[in-house]
Amino acid sequence: MTDDEARTAREEWGTRFGFLMAMVGAMVGSGNIWRLPYITGENGGGGFLLVYLFLLYLIAVPGLMAETMLGRYTGRGVIGSFRSILGEGRWEGFGLVVLIVNIALMSYYAPVVGWILYYIGHSLLGTFFQPGFAAQQLWTAFAASPVLTLGTHTLAVALIGGVLLFGIRDGIERTVKWMFPALVIALLAVAIRSLTLSGATAGLAFLFTPDWNSVTRPSTWITALGQALFSTGLGWGIAVTYGSYLRKHDDVALGGGLFTAVGNTSIGLLALFAVFPAVFAFGLEPAAGSNLTFITLVQVFPKMAGGPIWAILFFLGFFFAAFTSGLAITEVGVTTVQEETRLSRKQSVLGVSLAIWLLGLPSAYSAEFLGLMDFMFGNWGLPVATLAIIVVVGWKMGPGWLLTPEWVRLTELNRNSDIYVGRWWSLIVQYLIPPIMLAIMVYFVVSNIGQQPIETAGGVVLVGIILVASLVIMSATRQRGASQTLGGD
Repeated sequence: MTDDEARTAREEWGTRFGFLMAMVGAMVGSGNIWRLPYITGENGGGGFLLVYLFLLYLIAVPGLMAETMLGRYTGRGVIGSFRSILGEGRWEGFGLVVLIVNIALMSYYAPVVGWILYYIGHSLLGTFFQPGFAAQQLWTAFAASPVLTLGTHTLAVALIGGVLLFGIRDGIERTVKWMFPALVIALLAVAIRSLTLSGATAGLAFLFTPDWNSVTRPSTWITALGQALFSTGLGWGIAVTYGSYLRKHDDVALGGGLFTAVGNTSIGLLALFAVFPAVFAFGLEPAAGSNLTFITLVQVFPKMAGGPIWAILFFLGFFFAAFTSGLAITEVGVTTVQEETRLSRKQSVLGVSLAIWLLGLPSAYSAEFLGLMDFMFGNWGLPVATLAIIVVVGWKMGPGWLLTPEWVRLTELNRNSDIYVGRWWSLIVQYLIPPIMLAIMVYFVVSNIGQQPIETAGGVVLVGIILVASLVIMSATRQRGASQTLGGD
């Protein structure tokens, strides 16, 4: 089958609205509703929020445009996209790096989706409102039960795989077209109720009164950039994969960049409005850390009029956000495996889901292991994957080395776009994002080598092994394929 025939047989998004919902749903997940509130609380509120929003639009938006455009241009998943630009050989192994990082990230993201399912169940049962309810004990009992943690992890992977079996249009698009609007409605309802509480203005003051001292701290900028990458999915291969199902005339700049960022910002702000006014209204600790949602916030609902309704709405919205992101993350592996092997869509979904389930068992069993995985792949794996994608777009894509970014911008990014993207995009993609990714990795090595030497060394070594192994595997695979071809001739 020729490339043209393969493209003709390939699925495409049914509607522009479906693609937009899928992109925003992919990028809006637990990073916005679980991670952003507690990261904001730990880093001083308004000052951190300003830095985060600045970096979101400076780095993430151009990066997402580049990643989505790469997928549309090649019409392939992550490995196929790298092969289309770099040619066959060891360098397409960078695509395998992105795939490995993606599956590793999903292996500890799936247990978090399981946590949410567990709390949805308790919100429906009214557990938070029973006499003598203790939020800390509920979480501790759950975390200490392998049956519950492994069971919810299994259920999360099964639900995601079940939707993906139906494909892009009938599975992902059909699901996100009702899940994302439902997410917005649920979060909006909870945010309005939270803002009407007595004392809610203290939460707003915390969010929108910048602590200028925090703005001057390098750690604030590094943390904010990490949050921007985590919450938008830049470098996860999602935008490449979703972009590969676009038609050639579809708008990348708007759908793959600006609209996604605006949606990401809007949901993030709704989550902050839902959490902090209520936290301050009832005198709880805003810097409670990762427990803010699962321990601190559940103590708020019993104190609110109509609390059972708000609890159900909040955790349903939380689940919709996490689930649509889980679909996108897993689809990266499904698309790539289906393209690179002779497996059918169904077989690819089952294979990738099984791999994620098996790799996720340690993270589901131990929150400490989950934290270690996030430390290693979030701090090193994700920047490496982002760097690989951005370098391909900024330095290798196009007819000439010097003209590469401008040719890409003029002929691909601005094609049929509702917004015109200027030369600033080329400069950011080529000269700003790559050194920033390198700086993130160096910063975490320097800042953590004394405090967490084993984890730091392990992260560096692990990512190095993945990088080298991927290049060797792809080189050996191509050489074996070439030998078989010559032997057959």
